[in-house]
Amino acid sequence: GLARIEDAGIEVTHGVCEAEAQGLNRGFFLTILEKRPLVALKLAMTLDGRIASRTGSSRWITGAAARRHGHLLRARHDAILVGRGTVVADDPDLRCRLPGLEDRSPVRVVLSRGAPIPEGARILEHLDLAPVLVMTPESVAGGEPQEDGWLHPRAVLEALALRGVTRLLVEGGATTAAQFLRAGLVDRLYLYRAPALIGGDGLAAVAPLGVVDVACDMLRFRQVATRALGSDRLEVYEPAGNA
Repeated sequence: GLARIEDAGIEVTHGVCEAEAQGLNRGFFLTILEKRPLVALKLAMTLDGRIASRTGSSRWITGAAARRHGHLLRARHDAILVGRGTVVADDPDLRCRLPGLEDRSPVRVVLSRGAPIPEGARILEHLDLAPVLVMTPESVAGGEPQEDGWLHPRAVLEALALRGVTRLLVEGGATTAAQFLRAGLVDRLYLYRAPALIGGDGLAAVAPLGVVDVACDMLRFRQVATRALGSDRLEVYEPAGNA
């Protein structure tokens, strides 16, 4: 097509907004090249990296502006994923609830080792606007469970790509976040950081990653954006290897 245009004597300018176009279509490219969607991990935490108190209290760590931005993030992704433990502990809705964008709510994905979603859970509401997909080792073709009984994140992503998902937002909890980080399958990290402290007895945002040697094992990221959201701060990171 390009050759025919040039042969017709039409001047063609190449590479216009190439970086922006690649960024907008990165999820699509990943489904073609790696058979998986782009993965964004979202965490709302205190300055010391806690997402809840020792009793599980977490509403609300961040303010209204940060929470609104989090809903906008949901609208920009095809699917949103949490572990079943988050459904039980927090009873989240997981839809985009910004006025006018309700119909942009992503498909809601729940990872489970086999146990069903509790009856009456909020995630089972509004299925016409945002369907729910429960993924277990038995429900995913070739999805052999790991030693801990969970599906490997790679199997989850490949199954979602086959369903047309190009952009996935992982919202927790700590165990699910750690699984995707350990597998090296987080392409973008959104940290909503509140100017507050909970302390060491609070729930960490990420479960153990198995880091033994800081020089060799620590996962490193580079900051690509930051902005204020009320009294909170949004920090966006990508793996340092992508620099």
